[in-house]
Amino acid sequence: MIHIDAQALADRYISLWTEPDARLRRSQIEALWAAKGRHVLQPPQQFREIAAELGFDHTTLEAHGYDAIETRVLRSYDSFVAGGAYTFRARRDAVRLHDTVHFTWEMTDLAQGTVAGGGREVLVLAEDGLISVDYMFPGL
Repeated sequence: MIHIDAQALADRYISLWTEPDARLRRSQIEALWAAKGRHVLQPPQQFREIAAELGFDHTTLEAHGYDAIETRVLRSYDSFVAGGAYTFRARRDAVRLHDTVHFTWEMTDLAQGTVAGGGREVLVLAEDGLISVDYMFPGL
C-alpha cells in the first residue's frame, strides 16, 4: 500500500464536508473514495433505539458510489454548514494501522466557538490509498 499521512487524509476528508462549491466537493469525493466506495453511518444511540422499537434490526445507513456519497455530503453540508452556524474540524489524533485510518472530528458552533458535537471516523483504504469503506460514528 502507498504511503498515507493519516492526519493529512483526515484533514482532506473533513474539508470535503465543509466545501461550499459543488464541483469542488465532487472532485474531492472522487479524489478520496474508490469508485465503488461506501459511506456507512451508524446513527447515534437514541436513533438506533427508536429504530429497534419500530422493528428495524438493521440500523446503519449506507451510501454506495460517488453519486450517493455526494448526496450524503451535500445533505450534511446543507443541514449544518451552509447556514453559517457550524463547521467541522478533524482533531489532531489521526492514526493509521495497516489499511485503516481512524480519527475523531468535532462540529463547532461558530457563534459560540464551542464544540456542539462530534464523532469517530474509521476509513478502510484500498491498495491505491483511496477509501473503500468509510465508517462514521457520530455522537461519540
